[in-house]
Amino acid sequence: MQIGVESAKAVDNKRLFVVANDDITRMALQFMLHDENETHDLATLEAAFDKSVEWKPDLLLLGIDVVQERGIDVLALIKSRLTDTKLLLVAENREDPLVSACQSAGIDGLLLKPLTVEEVRRKVDGQLGRKRAPIQIHAL
Repeated sequence: MQIGVESAKAVDNKRLFVVANDDITRMALQFMLHDENETHDLATLEAAFDKSVEWKPDLLLLGIDVVQERGIDVLALIKSRLTDTKLLLVAENREDPLVSACQSAGIDGLLLKPLTVEEVRRKVDGQLGRKRAPIQIHAL
C-alpha cells in the first residue's frame, strides 16, 4: 500500500537502513518509508555493516537504544564504517542528555517520537536533500 507517494521519489532509489533494538520502532519506520525508498529493517549494527559492503546506505536511522547499549563511541564507529552515510537519531525526547551528547558527536539529524508518516518522511527527505510536497489523500 502506498500512502501519498510521489512517483519521482518512488523511482529515486535511495537506500535507508533502520537499526534499533526496539522491533516496533524499526518496523514502523520501515513501513512509513518503504514506499519512497529502499528501506532495510536491521536488528543490529553488525547486520547493517555486513549489508553495507554490497549495498551502501544513503541514510541510517539509528534508535537511541543502540547508543544507550553500546555507548556514545558507537557513533564514531558508524561514521568510520558507513562513510558518506547520513545519520538520523530516533529518540523519545530532545531533553535526554544522551541526545545532546549525540548531537555533539556529530549526528546529522534528530527524529523524535511519536513517529508520524508526514514527519518521518519530511525529516528523511531533508537528510536526502529532497524537497517534500504535501501528502495528497485521494478518496476511493
